[in-house]
Amino acid sequence: MTDASYIFLAGASRGVGREIAKCLVEQNQKVKALLRSEASRPELEAMGITVVMGDALDATAVEQAMLGEPINAVISTIGGLPKEGDRADYLGNKNLIDAAVKAGVQKFILVSSIGSGESVVAIPPQALETLKAVLIEKEKAEKHLIESGLTYTVIRPGGLKSEPATGNGVVTEDYKVAGTIHRADVAQLVCQCLVSDAANNKILSAVDRQMMYGQTSFEELSLT
Repeated sequence: MTDASYIFLAGASRGVGREIAKCLVEQNQKVKALLRSEASRPELEAMGITVVMGDALDATAVEQAMLGEPINAVISTIGGLPKEGDRADYLGNKNLIDAAVKAGVQKFILVSSIGSGESVVAIPPQALETLKAVLIEKEKAEKHLIESGLTYTVIRPGGLKSEPATGNGVVTEDYKVAGTIHRADVAQLVCQCLVSDAANNKILSAVDRQMMYGQTSFEELSLT
């Protein structure tokens, strides 16, 4: 990471994205956050983050947001319920990925979900029924990233909780694992993946080793 380059963060207004923003600031990284609404702007600017306004569903706005200072890496946690029309899970991430390619970004970290792609085997049928539509979108985003030519890391967290970090978050290439994990621990793992070559071009499931269900033996990926 050079002193002049930024980490571009999409999804910083809440949840895992907000925890990642805190983690990056603690690491003294320069962060540029893409926001759709002004609501969380004052809070992020108070943390020393550069805020750019734009909707990830608007490809031109995303490209504009990445212009200017060099962007070293992009992290996206966007997704969730559509207000109207298209979900951001695929289309928003596709726009971010395409803009990152044009901007010559070195690394792209996509926060997806256990249940996407081959990890569908890790979640119970009733959960799959509820989440199927969004998991299909997330898998399309993962595929688009992998085919983009960018150095990538896909992180698929298990069920998310909002309590403080436990420090027990781990990542594994074993797509059959399932469990829960605190959002703050996902953020720590994302920040480690940012500077870890071991995470390059990998799809990783993220769980808390103390909160597993089903298969509990697996091989951890060391990020150091």
